[in-house]
Amino acid sequence: MTGPTAPAPAPPVVSLRDVEVRRGDRTVWSRGTFDIAAGSVVGVIGPNGSGKSTLLQLLLGLLDPATGTVEVLGGPARRGDRRIGYVPQDDGAQVAEAVRCRDLVALGLSGHRYGPGGLGARRREREARVQEALHDVEAEAFAGRRMSQVSGGQRQRVALAQALVDRPELLLLDEPLANLDVRNQHEAVQFIGRVTTRRAAEGRPVTTLVVTHDINPLLSVLTGAVYLLDGHPHYADIGDVVDEELLSHLYGTSVRVVRTAQGDLFTRSG
Repeated sequence: MTGPTAPAPAPPVVSLRDVEVRRGDRTVWSRGTFDIAAGSVVGVIGPNGSGKSTLLQLLLGLLDPATGTVEVLGGPARRGDRRIGYVPQDDGAQVAEAVRCRDLVALGLSGHRYGPGGLGARRREREARVQEALHDVEAEAFAGRRMSQVSGGQRQRVALAQALVDRPELLLLDEPLANLDVRNQHEAVQFIGRVTTRRAAEGRPVTTLVVTHDINPLLSVLTGAVYLLDGHPHYADIGDVVDEELLSHLYGTSVRVVRTAQGDLFTRSG
């Protein structure tokens, strides 16, 4: 008599196989082969010009690989996939100053499904989605203000809420902590962690990739990292990436890994 069959493992959300990316005659990186599991929070790290943002463009279907295959959420990467939420670099600088924060978040919903001309039930669903996203990033208090009236940290919250409003399965964040002070960085990381935890508890996990120059603010939520080393992307659990030898090689300078008395890890140069 045989026991119950173990459930098959969930397919990866992101899967690359022998991917090479080129810009004109230049190879950005090559030999990209790795999987990212559902519910992961993954840092994308490497020196300037190594191709971190290029990886996000690949997953968004904005760039085709020169060789190899890229699968996202079970199929080929494609433009306009509503299952993906995306915050580009300095997103707040790209919007009209007169737009209200709440209205900007609502633009993250597809008009043909949740547009204002729909039935009352659809309007209520649309409003509930917007309110949920604003709550996720604690932006309700300034949701009625114009973008010109809010701070840089609040703009970044609005950009994150817009990416979350359609309840994505994959969230791509390109330098979301850049130009934020320490307090706003800490709050942004808290929001990412909270959304990840809540969505997992609800049975609809969100997988997050965060391009960053500094992994320190994110270490409390990261489960893994894609690191671009010697022209090739690699994936590993975060505990294996926070390593003095690897990080020193990655950035071309001495990097120390320090553990505090409370058990927290952080890195520093020198």
